[in-house]
Amino acid sequence: MKTILFLHAGAELYGADRILLNLVTELNPHEFHPIVVLPTRGPLVDELRQRHIEVHIIDYPILRRKYFNPRGMLRYLKQYRHSCRQIFALLKQQNVSIIHANTLAVLEGIYLKRLLRAKLVWHVHEIITCPRIAFLVTSFAVGRFANQIVAVSKEVRDHLVSSKLVNPRKIRVVYNGVDTEKFRPMPVSANLRAEFQVHTDAIVIGMVGRINAWKGQTTLLQAMIPLLKSNPKLKLIFIGGVFAGEEKRKQDLETAIAGSQVANQIVLKDFRNDLPSVYHLFDVFVLPSTNPDPLPTVVLEAMAAGKPIVGFRQGGVIEMVQEGLNGFLATPIDVGELTQCIQKLVDSADLRSRMGAASRARAIRCYSPQKFIRAFEDIYNQQ
Repeated sequence: MKTILFLHAGAELYGADRILLNLVTELNPHEFHPIVVLPTRGPLVDELRQRHIEVHIIDYPILRRKYFNPRGMLRYLKQYRHSCRQIFALLKQQNVSIIHANTLAVLEGIYLKRLLRAKLVWHVHEIITCPRIAFLVTSFAVGRFANQIVAVSKEVRDHLVSSKLVNPRKIRVVYNGVDTEKFRPMPVSANLRAEFQVHTDAIVIGMVGRINAWKGQTTLLQAMIPLLKSNPKLKLIFIGGVFAGEEKRKQDLETAIAGSQVANQIVLKDFRNDLPSVYHLFDVFVLPSTNPDPLPTVVLEAMAAGKPIVGFRQGGVIEMVQEGLNGFLATPIDVGELTQCIQKLVDSADLRSRMGAASRARAIRCYSPQKFIRAFEDIYNQQ
């Protein structure tokens, strides 16, 4: 049996968190023993323990913008060495053969690879465009130290290769899987309608995503204001929280909503764990990320739930949405064109129904969780 150490950047239940949860719980228990080490406590820890996955909390540093200055780098290196030695002390008797780093922001696998004499599988969920130094540093690290690189989409692979620091032969594209039984079409409960104040005759445009600099909540708000003003039955729902210390981003969005003249048609809620039910409040799912989004899990989930998709023509979304079949893509970052794409779906219940059915069929065909797990088991067995 192979023991695999999984390292991740947080303990929430956003996209990459849920992908990690699915992976470690679905691996063949007769062949693989997963151990998860996380830098903080959070709902992911509880979910892992409920599924009897060994999980430990050690405060290791995550590569963030705050470290990109001389004092920050010194602090990072000091914390990095100390926390890696803590992880090694914890696991040195475990015979770890593979380290799975679940994000480019976790560099601890480089040092632990040597300490534990293990192979490093680096699972890349990001397309880093800014700052460029972060792109070059992480590309060099993954290209130099990973035994196997796994990219969540072809767009991620091509972006890494564009650095000229990563050998394309080391990269394998493995699409994330989505549980199409958990995320499936279902009726909306009366309680949920009451909570969100959504009447049965409303048309709901929904978005799920962390409120940050590039997920595009403000962009979607700008695109939706003229539609909301012209159609009182139209509703816009945002679901998402913020990183600790970035609460002002949410406050700014709340201020923009309050000043929109259509605030009574807009709902903003924190991230929540009942997403399989929440998706069914939506008639159209929009993810207007202003930077290339590698392979957004929320889009996969919305597709599995039978929703038409609208986004910008960049990143992994272009591999998920077949334009005109299960959704529409606008030119980045053209707010007017985004409005037009949404308008097409608002205007036609038949189009929403047909595209929603095509989304679900595509999710089942292309993003099977079984394919995802088999691919990783194959990768681990080759190390």
